[in-house]
Amino acid sequence: MATVLKQVLAWMPFFFGIGFIAPLIAQLMVLWDLPAPFGISRIAFGLIIGGTWGLVANIRGRWL
Repeated sequence: MATVLKQVLAWMPFFFGIGFIAPLIAQLMVLWDLPAPFGISRIAFGLIIGGTWGLVANIRGRWL
């Protein structure tokens, strides 16, 4: 159980990018009435940005 928890916690930046940053980007796009590029939905665009940012943060070990 401890090893499973360690693996899940090791991926927390990625989960944060998908679970918090992606919906935040989508909601800000709705608030500011910005369309998503390439005809995709706003949440899909948020998932791409948030997931990528979270994955980079996970690999590098920091957000910036």
